[in-house]
Amino acid sequence: MDLLAEFHAHLSTLRIPSGRALVAVSGGPDSVALLDLLLRCADRHRLEPIAAHVDHGIHPDSARVAERLRDYAGERGILWESVALGLGAGSGETEARLARYAWLAATRLRLGAATVFTAHHADDQVETVLMRALAGSGPAGLAGMRAVSGWLVRPLLPFRREMLLRYVRERSLPVWIDPANADPAHLRSWLRVELLPFLRRRVAAVDDRLLRAGRQAARGRDAWDAALDRLPELDPRADDGGISVAGAPLGGYDSALAESVIMALARRAGCPLGPTRAARVLALVARGTSGAHVPLGGGWRAELSFGRLRLARIADSTRDAPWMLDGNAGEGAWGRWRLRWRPERAPERQERAAFVAWFTPDALLVRG
Repeated sequence: MDLLAEFHAHLSTLRIPSGRALVAVSGGPDSVALLDLLLRCADRHRLEPIAAHVDHGIHPDSARVAERLRDYAGERGILWESVALGLGAGSGETEARLARYAWLAATRLRLGAATVFTAHHADDQVETVLMRALAGSGPAGLAGMRAVSGWLVRPLLPFRREMLLRYVRERSLPVWIDPANADPAHLRSWLRVELLPFLRRRVAAVDDRLLRAGRQAARGRDAWDAALDRLPELDPRADDGGISVAGAPLGGYDSALAESVIMALARRAGCPLGPTRAARVLALVARGTSGAHVPLGGGWRAELSFGRLRLARIADSTRDAPWMLDGNAGEGAWGRWRLRWRPERAPERQERAAFVAWFTPDALLVRG
């Protein structure tokens, strides 16, 4: 079975909603292969792929890469969306990733797309599992990336990098190799070019072993999620702002069990929660003070109210999330702030007013 047939078969198992779908395309072999594969089976899956490119402005050739991708999309009749962020050469991986996903999320909503496809593949999963192991992640973290996480879809996770490289060569697809991917100054790149090659020389089939560890951890993660609905005394309830369970049963569980249930509850809500904070939440339940709460970071908090433990977003937690300003003019709320933006000629001398600023007419990202 060739890659296209395998990809089509795998995509069928993911139950992707039909309609518009953003495809994040960097210009590298993985994302270009993904775009081509989706185009070739779009009709069978009733998808309308839209190529979405983020020019971070970190590499000096980034504008030229964006232009080449736009021309390629035009030649193939692909809908095209792009943004130039102008982050600069000194920007780090985290800043670039936050800005990229903020723009993809905003663009998805603006275009009415149901999903955003990214080109993470099996080798990326190997690196992710290893990175999280080195960071001391628990079993849920070692599970790695999900194939489908909300509106984010990663349909290449079963496929190895070499398969994708062979595919783009056979199809003569135009690609750009980002030198940052081989720069050991970045942790993931260091794992890729130095640590993993060393491990492969010393440990047989280390990639397969790491992938197997990730799959086993994922089964454990999924089992805990299923357990929430198999413990009727918990009475889990979801709402727009969070999720809640009955507090009294948690107080009767062994502490290890109770903390595992709390972390599973947090994962279902989309709240990142490790063992230390889970223990704080359990202590909150043990105190039993209605109205008490503890912050969980990332715009989340745990609160006890009328006998129920609730994990919820804090009212102004949007301040914790980057916001990509969309269009030349607009208005919107960000946390407790109300922002308005419009094109206007800047004065020769700008006053140091706290609530007015001028920027070059480009993509703007608001961050806390």
